[in-house]
Amino acid sequence: MNSSPFYKNTGKIFLASNISFQFRKKMFHKFMDAMQPQPHHLILDIGVTSDDTFQESNYFEKMYPYKNKVICVGTENGKHLETKYPGLRFQKVVPGQPLPFANKTFDIAFSNAVLEHVGNTTAQVNFIQEMVRVSNSFFITTPNRWFPVELHTAIPLLHFLPKNIYRKILSIMGETYWSKEENLNLLSRGELQLLFKDTPDVVIGSIKMLWLSTNLIAYKRNL
Repeated sequence: MNSSPFYKNTGKIFLASNISFQFRKKMFHKFMDAMQPQPHHLILDIGVTSDDTFQESNYFEKMYPYKNKVICVGTENGKHLETKYPGLRFQKVVPGQPLPFANKTFDIAFSNAVLEHVGNTTAQVNFIQEMVRVSNSFFITTPNRWFPVELHTAIPLLHFLPKNIYRKILSIMGETYWSKEENLNLLSRGELQLLFKDTPDVVIGSIKMLWLSTNLIAYKRNL
């Protein structure tokens, strides 16, 4: 089996994988309701992982019914998905580089839990602009910074501190990878909205557990 650094702390939280999968199913159903994809629509999934250990990994590929219309890209090796889901195509991409597709190649671009990993605000805006460039419609999800448990590190509440202090403490604790902005830059709802200030008609929403917002979503349908 393949593994990924993005899942290395998942097992530290009791039932984390099951809970994560349930919320990702909610996000998938929200995608289907909001975007209303048809069998002929070409879909780009940005950010597949090499991990095939956890049930929530690459959940879009698992659940989407028209797999022969999906092209997925990632900085990790996702070639195993072509075998697992016949008809689907995978292409590896370079972090921070333009996507290797012409303008408006895709009907819909989808990205789950990638935006927080691309770097600073400028890098996040560039990521969004690339999604907008290659697709007619898009659907993005990212963890809510104000959810009490930060699932990449399995540490509660610490991420509520100012980001510079939070990162310094993470580094002291030995979580060097996640202490770097280029690897983890969590967003609040207001910060997510600001990333789209130059993109009109974007819907900002959330996925909730009871009264708590676990994930933020941003989408625009233009089909």
